[in-house]
Amino acid sequence: MVDILIEFGLGITRLFINPLFYIAIAMSVYLGYRRVKRERRNFHIRILSGWSELSGLFKEGLLLSLSISLLSLAIGLTVPIQLLFMVTIISVVALVTYFFHLLSPIIYITISIGLLMVMGMQNWSFNLFGLEFMGVNVEEGAAVTISILVGLLLIAEGILIRQNGALYASPIVEKTKRGMKAVAFLSKKVWVLPIFLVIPGDAIQAYFPFWPQFSLGTNEFSIVLFPIVIGFQQMARHSLPINFYQRLGRSVLVLGEIVVIGGLISYFEPLVGLVVLLVGFVWRIILSIVYRSTESNGMYAVSPKADGVMIAAVLPDSPAEKMGLVAGEVIRKVNGVEVHTVRELYEALQKNAAHCRIEVIDQKNELRLTQHVVHSKDHHQVGLLLVE
Repeated sequence: MVDILIEFGLGITRLFINPLFYIAIAMSVYLGYRRVKRERRNFHIRILSGWSELSGLFKEGLLLSLSISLLSLAIGLTVPIQLLFMVTIISVVALVTYFFHLLSPIIYITISIGLLMVMGMQNWSFNLFGLEFMGVNVEEGAAVTISILVGLLLIAEGILIRQNGALYASPIVEKTKRGMKAVAFLSKKVWVLPIFLVIPGDAIQAYFPFWPQFSLGTNEFSIVLFPIVIGFQQMARHSLPINFYQRLGRSVLVLGEIVVIGGLISYFEPLVGLVVLLVGFVWRIILSIVYRSTESNGMYAVSPKADGVMIAAVLPDSPAEKMGLVAGEVIRKVNGVEVHTVRELYEALQKNAAHCRIEVIDQKNELRLTQHVVHSKDHHQVGLLLVE
Protein backbone atom coordinates (compact mmCIF):
# COMPACT_ATOMS: atom_id res chain seq x y z
CA MET A 1 0.00 0.00 0.00
CA VAL A 2 2.88 2.37 0.75
CA ASP A 3 4.33 1.66 -2.70
CA ILE A 4 0.97 2.43 -4.30
CA LEU A 5 0.58 5.72 -2.41
CA ILE A 6 4.13 6.75 -3.33
CA GLU A 7 3.46 5.92 -6.97
CA PHE A 8 0.30 8.03 -6.97
CA GLY A 9 2.31 10.92 -5.58
CA LEU A 10 4.94 10.48 -8.29
CA GLY A 11 2.17 10.18 -10.89
CA ILE A 12 0.84 13.60 -9.86
CA THR A 13 4.30 15.19 -10.09
CA ARG A 14 4.61 13.83 -13.64
CA LEU A 15 1.79 16.17 -14.65
CA PHE A 16 3.90 19.20 -13.74
CA ILE A 17 6.97 18.11 -15.70
CA ASN A 18 4.99 17.68 -18.92
CA PRO A 19 5.51 20.69 -21.24
CA LEU A 20 2.03 20.17 -22.67
CA PHE A 21 0.57 21.28 -19.32
CA TYR A 22 2.24 24.71 -19.48
CA ILE A 23 1.72 25.24 -23.21
CA ALA A 24 -2.03 24.65 -22.75
CA ILE A 25 -2.10 27.24 -19.95
CA ALA A 26 -0.26 29.78 -22.12
CA MET A 27 -2.63 29.11 -25.03
CA SER A 28 -5.68 29.70 -22.80
CA VAL A 29 -4.31 33.10 -21.80
CA TYR A 30 -3.64 33.90 -25.46
CA LEU A 31 -7.17 32.83 -26.49
CA GLY A 32 -8.67 35.16 -23.90
CA TYR A 33 -6.47 38.02 -25.08
CA ARG A 34 -7.42 37.48 -28.74
CA ARG A 35 -11.12 37.23 -27.95
CA VAL A 36 -11.21 40.41 -25.83
CA LYS A 37 -9.24 42.31 -28.47
CA ARG A 38 -11.67 41.17 -31.18
CA GLU A 39 -14.75 42.05 -29.12
CA ARG A 40 -13.42 45.53 -28.33
CA ARG A 41 -12.70 46.08 -32.01
CA ASN A 42 -16.24 45.06 -33.01
CA PHE A 43 -18.33 46.37 -30.08
CA HIS A 44 -15.93 48.58 -28.03
CA ILE A 45 -16.47 46.35 -24.98
CA ARG A 46 -15.55 42.82 -23.95
CA ILE A 47 -18.21 40.24 -23.07
CA LEU A 48 -16.33 37.82 -20.82
CA SER A 49 -13.20 38.51 -18.80
CA GLY A 50 -9.94 37.87 -20.62
CA TRP A 51 -9.15 35.26 -17.96
CA SER A 52 -12.32 33.24 -18.60
CA GLU A 53 -10.59 30.73 -20.89
CA LEU A 54 -7.89 30.12 -18.28
CA SER A 55 -10.31 29.82 -15.37
CA GLY A 56 -12.29 27.17 -17.24
CA LEU A 57 -9.23 25.30 -18.53
CA PHE A 58 -9.33 22.67 -15.75
CA LYS A 59 -12.51 23.51 -13.83
CA GLU A 60 -15.02 22.80 -16.59
CA GLY A 61 -13.71 19.29 -17.20
CA LEU A 62 -12.84 18.38 -13.61
CA LEU A 63 -15.76 16.01 -13.02
CA LEU A 64 -15.15 14.33 -16.37
CA SER A 65 -11.43 13.94 -15.54
CA LEU A 66 -12.29 12.31 -12.22
CA SER A 67 -14.84 9.93 -13.78
CA ILE A 68 -12.51 8.77 -16.57
CA SER A 69 -9.59 8.43 -14.12
CA LEU A 70 -11.61 6.25 -11.73
CA LEU A 71 -12.78 4.04 -14.59
CA SER A 72 -9.28 3.84 -16.05
CA LEU A 73 -7.77 2.79 -12.72
CA ALA A 74 -10.63 0.46 -11.76
CA ILE A 75 -10.38 -1.73 -14.85
CA GLY A 76 -6.71 -1.09 -15.49
CA LEU A 77 -6.66 0.50 -18.94
CA THR A 78 -2.92 0.14 -19.52
CA VAL A 79 -1.62 2.38 -22.30
CA PRO A 80 1.86 2.27 -23.89
CA ILE A 81 4.20 4.99 -22.68
CA GLN A 82 5.23 5.56 -26.32
CA LEU A 83 1.67 6.62 -27.08
CA LEU A 84 1.78 9.32 -24.39
CA PHE A 85 5.06 10.63 -25.83
CA MET A 86 3.57 10.83 -29.32
CA VAL A 87 0.32 12.41 -28.09
CA THR A 88 2.34 15.06 -26.27
CA ILE A 89 4.28 15.96 -29.42
CA ILE A 90 1.21 16.18 -31.67
CA SER A 91 -0.81 18.13 -29.08
CA VAL A 92 2.02 20.64 -28.63
CA VAL A 93 2.33 21.10 -32.40
CA ALA A 94 -1.44 21.65 -32.73
CA LEU A 95 -1.47 24.23 -29.91
CA VAL A 96 1.57 26.12 -31.13
CA THR A 97 0.31 26.23 -34.74
CA TYR A 98 -3.15 27.31 -33.54
CA PHE A 99 -4.73 24.37 -35.41
CA PHE A 100 -7.44 23.34 -32.97
CA HIS A 101 -9.26 21.02 -35.38
CA LEU A 102 -6.42 18.57 -34.69
CA LEU A 103 -7.15 18.60 -30.95
CA SER A 104 -10.08 16.20 -30.89
CA PRO A 105 -8.83 13.13 -28.95
CA ILE A 106 -9.80 10.68 -31.67
CA ILE A 107 -7.83 12.66 -34.25
CA TYR A 108 -4.49 13.09 -32.50
CA ILE A 109 -4.60 9.69 -30.73
CA THR A 110 -5.44 7.85 -33.97
CA ILE A 111 -2.60 9.67 -35.74
CA SER A 112 -0.28 8.74 -32.85
CA ILE A 113 -1.18 5.05 -32.85
CA GLY A 114 -0.88 4.95 -36.66
CA LEU A 115 2.64 6.38 -36.54
CA LEU A 116 3.64 3.97 -33.76
CA MET A 117 2.24 0.99 -35.69
CA VAL A 118 4.27 1.97 -38.76
CA MET A 119 7.38 2.30 -36.58
CA GLY A 120 6.70 -1.14 -35.11
CA MET A 121 6.27 -2.78 -38.50
CA GLN A 122 9.45 -1.14 -39.83
CA ASN A 123 11.43 -1.67 -36.60
CA TRP A 124 12.12 2.06 -36.40
CA SER A 125 13.12 3.84 -33.22
CA PHE A 126 14.64 7.19 -32.29
CA ASN A 127 15.62 9.26 -29.27
CA LEU A 128 14.23 12.72 -28.50
CA PHE A 129 15.38 14.67 -25.43
CA GLY A 130 16.63 11.42 -23.93
CA LEU A 131 13.32 9.58 -24.50
CA GLU A 132 13.29 6.49 -26.69
CA PHE A 133 10.45 6.20 -29.21
CA MET A 134 9.60 2.70 -30.37
CA GLY A 135 6.75 1.06 -32.25
CA VAL A 136 3.69 -0.51 -30.61
CA ASN A 137 2.32 -4.02 -31.11
CA VAL A 138 -1.46 -3.60 -31.09
CA GLU A 139 -2.01 -7.35 -30.82
CA GLU A 140 -0.92 -7.21 -27.17
CA GLY A 141 -4.12 -5.33 -26.26
CA ALA A 142 -3.24 -1.74 -27.09
CA ALA A 143 -6.06 -1.53 -29.65
CA VAL A 144 -8.57 -2.43 -26.93
CA THR A 145 -7.39 0.03 -24.29
CA ILE A 146 -6.84 2.89 -26.72
CA SER A 147 -10.23 2.56 -28.44
CA ILE A 148 -12.06 2.48 -25.08
CA LEU A 149 -10.07 5.45 -23.77
CA VAL A 150 -10.64 7.44 -26.97
CA GLY A 151 -14.37 6.72 -26.80
CA LEU A 152 -14.54 8.02 -23.23
CA LEU A 153 -12.60 11.14 -24.20
CA LEU A 154 -14.93 11.75 -27.17
CA ILE A 155 -17.90 11.57 -24.82
CA ALA A 156 -16.15 14.13 -22.62
CA GLU A 157 -15.51 16.33 -25.67
CA GLY A 158 -19.18 16.20 -26.65
CA ILE A 159 -20.30 17.12 -23.13
CA LEU A 160 -17.86 20.04 -22.93
CA ILE A 161 -19.03 21.39 -26.30
CA ARG A 162 -22.70 21.10 -25.31
CA GLN A 163 -22.18 22.76 -21.94
CA ASN A 164 -19.66 25.47 -22.86
CA GLY A 165 -19.62 25.96 -26.62
CA ALA A 166 -22.23 28.74 -26.57
CA LEU A 167 -20.68 30.33 -23.48
CA TYR A 168 -17.47 31.16 -25.37
CA ALA A 169 -19.22 32.04 -28.64
CA SER A 170 -17.79 35.47 -29.36
CA PRO A 171 -19.74 37.69 -31.82
CA ILE A 172 -17.90 38.91 -34.90
CA VAL A 173 -19.24 41.59 -37.24
CA GLU A 174 -19.12 40.47 -40.86
CA LYS A 175 -20.47 41.79 -44.14
CA THR A 176 -23.08 39.86 -46.07
CA LYS A 177 -22.98 39.41 -49.86
CA ARG A 178 -25.22 42.47 -50.12
CA GLY A 179 -22.76 44.57 -48.13
CA MET A 180 -24.89 44.69 -44.96
CA LYS A 181 -23.55 44.04 -41.47
CA ALA A 182 -24.32 40.73 -39.79
CA VAL A 183 -22.94 38.78 -36.85
CA ALA A 184 -21.22 35.39 -36.76
CA PHE A 185 -20.10 33.61 -33.59
CA LEU A 186 -16.68 32.03 -33.10
CA SER A 187 -16.19 29.57 -30.27
CA LYS A 188 -12.55 28.61 -29.76
CA LYS A 189 -11.58 26.88 -26.54
CA VAL A 190 -9.09 24.47 -25.05
CA TRP A 191 -9.65 22.22 -22.04
CA VAL A 192 -7.18 20.10 -20.07
CA LEU A 193 -8.39 16.88 -18.49
CA PRO A 194 -5.74 15.55 -16.06
CA ILE A 195 -6.38 11.80 -16.14
CA PHE A 196 -4.68 9.02 -14.19
CA LEU A 197 -3.42 6.37 -16.60
CA VAL A 198 -1.75 3.03 -16.02
CA ILE A 199 1.46 2.45 -17.99
CA PRO A 200 3.93 -0.46 -18.04
CA GLY A 201 6.60 0.16 -15.42
CA ASP A 202 8.31 -1.25 -12.37
CA ALA A 203 6.63 0.61 -9.50
CA ILE A 204 3.55 -1.49 -8.69
CA GLN A 205 2.96 -5.19 -9.05
CA ALA A 206 -0.49 -6.52 -9.94
CA TYR A 207 -1.46 -7.49 -6.39
CA PHE A 208 -5.16 -7.72 -7.15
CA PRO A 209 -6.65 -10.50 -9.30
CA PHE A 210 -7.71 -9.42 -12.80
CA TRP A 211 -6.06 -5.98 -12.46
CA PRO A 212 -5.23 -4.56 -14.85
CA GLN A 213 -7.56 -6.14 -17.36
CA PHE A 214 -5.27 -5.18 -20.26
CA SER A 215 -1.67 -5.62 -19.16
CA LEU A 216 0.12 -5.22 -22.55
CA GLY A 217 2.31 -8.18 -21.66
CA THR A 218 3.65 -6.96 -18.30
CA ASN A 219 2.92 -7.60 -14.63
CA GLU A 220 4.38 -4.38 -13.22
CA PHE A 221 2.94 -0.93 -13.68
CA SER A 222 3.32 2.78 -13.01
CA ILE A 223 0.82 5.59 -12.64
CA VAL A 224 0.91 8.89 -14.50
CA LEU A 225 -1.38 11.90 -14.30
CA PHE A 226 -1.46 12.90 -17.95
CA PRO A 227 -2.86 16.21 -19.30
CA ILE A 228 -5.28 15.23 -22.04
CA VAL A 229 -5.90 18.34 -24.15
CA ILE A 230 -9.23 18.84 -25.90
CA GLY A 231 -9.39 21.72 -28.35
CA PHE A 232 -12.47 23.07 -30.07
CA GLN A 233 -13.03 25.58 -32.87
CA GLN A 234 -16.26 26.18 -34.77
CA MET A 235 -18.05 29.16 -36.32
CA ALA A 236 -21.84 29.66 -36.17
CA ARG A 237 -23.54 31.90 -38.72
CA HIS A 238 -26.74 30.31 -39.96
CA SER A 239 -27.72 29.06 -36.49
CA LEU A 240 -27.77 30.70 -33.08
CA PRO A 241 -24.96 29.53 -30.76
CA ILE A 242 -27.32 28.12 -28.13
CA ASN A 243 -28.74 25.72 -30.73
CA PHE A 244 -25.70 25.09 -32.91
CA TYR A 245 -23.24 23.97 -30.23
CA GLN A 246 -25.87 21.77 -28.61
CA ARG A 247 -26.30 19.86 -31.88
CA LEU A 248 -22.57 19.58 -32.53
CA GLY A 249 -21.85 18.41 -28.98
CA ARG A 250 -24.58 15.79 -29.20
CA SER A 251 -23.14 14.45 -32.46
CA VAL A 252 -19.65 14.12 -30.93
CA LEU A 253 -21.09 12.47 -27.82
CA VAL A 254 -22.93 9.84 -29.89
CA LEU A 255 -19.71 9.15 -31.83
CA GLY A 256 -17.93 8.61 -28.51
CA GLU A 257 -20.54 6.09 -27.40
CA ILE A 258 -20.13 4.15 -30.65
CA VAL A 259 -16.33 4.09 -30.25
CA VAL A 260 -16.63 2.80 -26.66
CA ILE A 261 -18.93 -0.01 -27.80
CA GLY A 262 -16.47 -0.88 -30.56
CA GLY A 263 -13.63 -0.87 -28.04
CA LEU A 264 -15.47 -3.36 -25.83
CA ILE A 265 -16.09 -5.63 -28.83
CA SER A 266 -12.38 -5.44 -29.70
CA TYR A 267 -11.66 -7.31 -26.45
CA PHE A 268 -12.57 -10.42 -28.45
CA GLU A 269 -11.11 -9.24 -31.77
CA PRO A 270 -8.37 -6.53 -31.55
CA LEU A 271 -8.79 -5.66 -35.23
CA VAL A 272 -12.21 -4.20 -34.42
CA GLY A 273 -10.54 -1.62 -32.17
CA LEU A 274 -8.35 -0.39 -35.02
CA VAL A 275 -11.29 -0.24 -37.41
CA VAL A 276 -13.35 1.71 -34.87
CA LEU A 277 -10.52 4.20 -34.37
CA LEU A 278 -10.14 4.74 -38.11
CA VAL A 279 -13.89 5.08 -38.73
CA GLY A 280 -14.24 7.43 -35.75
CA PHE A 281 -11.29 9.49 -37.00
CA VAL A 282 -12.92 9.96 -40.42
CA TRP A 283 -16.37 10.54 -38.90
CA ARG A 284 -15.08 13.28 -36.58
CA ILE A 285 -13.44 15.09 -39.52
CA ILE A 286 -16.65 14.78 -41.55
CA LEU A 287 -18.65 16.24 -38.64
CA SER A 288 -16.43 19.33 -38.60
CA ILE A 289 -16.68 19.74 -42.37
CA VAL A 290 -20.46 19.24 -42.49
CA TYR A 291 -21.20 21.64 -39.64
CA ARG A 292 -18.85 24.25 -41.09
CA SER A 293 -20.45 23.88 -44.52
CA THR A 294 -24.02 24.23 -43.22
CA GLU A 295 -23.08 27.35 -41.26
CA SER A 296 -21.40 28.93 -44.29
CA ASN A 297 -24.56 28.75 -46.39
CA GLY A 298 -27.89 30.46 -45.99
CA MET A 299 -28.86 33.66 -44.20
CA TYR A 300 -27.22 34.92 -41.02
CA ALA A 301 -29.20 34.15 -37.89
CA VAL A 302 -28.23 37.55 -36.44
CA SER A 303 -28.58 40.43 -38.88
CA PRO A 304 -30.44 43.78 -39.05
CA LYS A 305 -34.24 43.53 -39.07
CA ALA A 306 -36.78 46.01 -40.41
CA ASP A 307 -39.22 45.47 -37.53
CA GLY A 308 -36.77 46.23 -34.70
CA VAL A 309 -33.20 46.00 -33.42
CA MET A 310 -31.46 42.62 -33.33
CA ILE A 311 -29.52 41.54 -30.23
CA ALA A 312 -26.01 40.25 -31.01
CA ALA A 313 -24.96 39.45 -27.44
CA VAL A 314 -25.79 40.17 -23.80
CA LEU A 315 -23.21 41.07 -21.16
CA PRO A 316 -23.10 38.81 -18.08
CA ASP A 317 -24.73 40.14 -14.87
CA SER A 318 -26.27 43.06 -16.76
CA PRO A 319 -29.88 44.32 -16.65
CA ALA A 320 -30.36 42.80 -20.11
CA GLU A 321 -29.34 39.37 -18.84
CA LYS A 322 -31.60 39.73 -15.80
CA MET A 323 -34.48 40.53 -18.17
CA GLY A 324 -33.81 37.23 -19.93
CA LEU A 325 -32.76 38.79 -23.22
CA VAL A 326 -30.58 36.59 -25.44
CA ALA A 327 -28.80 36.82 -28.79
CA GLY A 328 -31.12 36.45 -31.76
CA GLU A 329 -34.09 38.26 -30.25
CA VAL A 330 -35.48 41.42 -31.86
CA ILE A 331 -36.36 44.46 -29.72
CA ARG A 332 -39.53 46.13 -31.02
CA LYS A 333 -40.37 48.65 -28.31
CA VAL A 334 -38.47 50.30 -25.44
CA ASN A 335 -40.49 52.07 -22.74
CA GLY A 336 -43.49 52.06 -25.08
CA VAL A 337 -41.61 53.59 -28.04
CA GLU A 338 -41.11 51.68 -31.29
CA VAL A 339 -37.43 51.39 -32.24
CA HIS A 340 -35.87 50.59 -35.62
CA THR A 341 -32.27 51.73 -35.09
CA VAL A 342 -29.72 51.53 -32.31
CA ARG A 343 -29.89 55.31 -31.85
CA GLU A 344 -33.68 55.19 -31.43
CA LEU A 345 -33.29 52.40 -28.88
CA TYR A 346 -30.93 54.36 -26.64
CA GLU A 347 -32.99 57.50 -26.97
CA ALA A 348 -36.01 55.52 -25.76
CA LEU A 349 -33.97 54.13 -22.86
CA GLN A 350 -33.22 57.67 -21.68
CA LYS A 351 -36.93 58.48 -21.39
CA ASN A 352 -37.01 56.46 -18.18
CA ALA A 353 -33.46 56.08 -16.91
CA ALA A 354 -34.56 54.26 -13.75
CA HIS A 355 -36.75 51.62 -15.34
CA CYS A 356 -36.46 49.67 -18.59
CA ARG A 357 -39.46 48.00 -20.22
CA ILE A 358 -38.73 46.12 -23.42
CA GLU A 359 -40.98 44.35 -25.93
CA VAL A 360 -39.17 41.66 -27.92
CA ILE A 361 -39.80 39.01 -30.54
CA ASP A 362 -38.07 35.89 -29.25
CA GLN A 363 -36.34 33.12 -31.19
CA LYS A 364 -39.68 31.35 -31.67
CA ASN A 365 -41.11 34.49 -33.29
CA GLU A 366 -43.36 35.05 -30.30
CA LEU A 367 -43.96 38.44 -28.67
CA ARG A 368 -43.09 38.93 -25.01
CA LEU A 369 -42.65 41.81 -22.57
CA THR A 370 -39.83 42.08 -20.01
CA GLN A 371 -38.77 44.82 -17.62
CA HIS A 372 -36.13 45.61 -15.03
CA VAL A 373 -34.98 48.39 -12.71
CA VAL A 374 -31.83 50.14 -14.00
CA HIS A 375 -29.36 51.20 -11.30
CA SER A 376 -26.85 54.03 -11.55
CA LYS A 377 -23.91 51.58 -11.59
CA ASP A 378 -25.29 49.67 -14.58
CA HIS A 379 -23.79 50.17 -18.04
CA HIS A 380 -25.56 52.83 -20.11
CA GLN A 381 -26.27 50.23 -22.77
CA VAL A 382 -27.97 48.01 -20.10
CA GLY A 383 -25.68 45.19 -21.28
CA LEU A 384 -26.91 44.95 -24.87
CA LEU A 385 -24.67 44.47 -27.91
CA LEU A 386 -26.72 45.20 -31.00
CA VAL A 387 -26.52 44.77 -34.76
CA GLU A 388 -26.61 48.12 -36.53
